[in-house]
Amino acid sequence: MSTLSKTEQKYKGWIIALSIIIPVAVAVLFTIKLKDFGLDVEPLTFLPPIYASINGLTAIVLILAVLAIKKGNRTTHERLMKFAIFLSVVFLLMYVAYHMTADSTKFGGEGAIRYVYFFLLISHILLSIGIIPMVLITYVRALAQRFDKHKKLARITFPIWLYVAITGVIVYLMISPYYVH
Repeated sequence: MSTLSKTEQKYKGWIIALSIIIPVAVAVLFTIKLKDFGLDVEPLTFLPPIYASINGLTAIVLILAVLAIKKGNRTTHERLMKFAIFLSVVFLLMYVAYHMTADSTKFGGEGAIRYVYFFLLISHILLSIGIIPMVLITYVRALAQRFDKHKKLARITFPIWLYVAITGVIVYLMISPYYVH
């Protein structure tokens, strides 16, 4: 078992806290509607296509970041990965804002497509929770310049994060006909 570097030890508590706080906060905020507090806030119905687009952009940025590091361009890779993390945070803020102002949309598809939708949705949600500590640990390993460990975990983190980003777009496209505007 390897020991953590000073940098990894410094961020360990933050990684654990964020890995718990983010999914719990999203789950709690998902159930809170601002209108229930007497706030007259219009539903932010314009947000879903924007945050779905952010998911799509995140997927592109992740691919570009991998291509950059494969070409040996560490600076570009680092900038793109920071941008991917930023995009994920922006997505999360918009997602929560939408769900705090609008009722959840029910998927109206029937038959086999319904099973496909729920498989994608459930796997997307579960992996989006699991990817949080993976991204954070991968990032901190790079900060600590433990590139051997960074690369080893990144080979697992990348495809999962890419799957989450892509399925976010697919889930949006599948449910978008059922949104109430």
